[in-house]
Amino acid sequence: MAGSFYVGPNPSDLIFDGLGERFFYGLRRTDDGELFLAKIDQLGSDSLIINKSGDPVKNYPDFEEGHEFFDGRDINHNLVYENLNYEQFRWDDANLVYYINDEGELVVRVNQDADAGAISYADTSEEEDTGVSTGWDETGFTFDNNSLTYDKT
Repeated sequence: MAGSFYVGPNPSDLIFDGLGERFFYGLRRTDDGELFLAKIDQLGSDSLIINKSGDPVKNYPDFEEGHEFFDGRDINHNLVYENLNYEQFRWDDANLVYYINDEGELVVRVNQDADAGAISYADTSEEEDTGVSTGWDETGFTFDNNSLTYDKT
């Protein structure tokens, strides 16, 4: 018996088209220069207001899911759409968490909260015998992407 055994959207549609639009990230700046980043997960219950109330002529008219916008200010730094709450916004399937660390640096974490612990980096030195382990049976594997070759034979 031939057939697909899944329920819901076609998996190939999800893989090839990508979800790509789960999270909304909106950036706005106050008149005092403070920056604010709004993040909305479409699978959650939060909401946000794209255009402030006011004259509809001053609204951003083209808001739609998946459409990215980065031109909220003109060359003279004036608002292009006076009622638009977010001067820049984008959609992404990545769950990004932005925060300022103790050293004053802007940090982004992917799929982790800011309090998820120390960030560990892979050993990227190019010295021989660095002890990099794949966690697999390390015999007979060759990985080559034109910039890194791993030969453990």
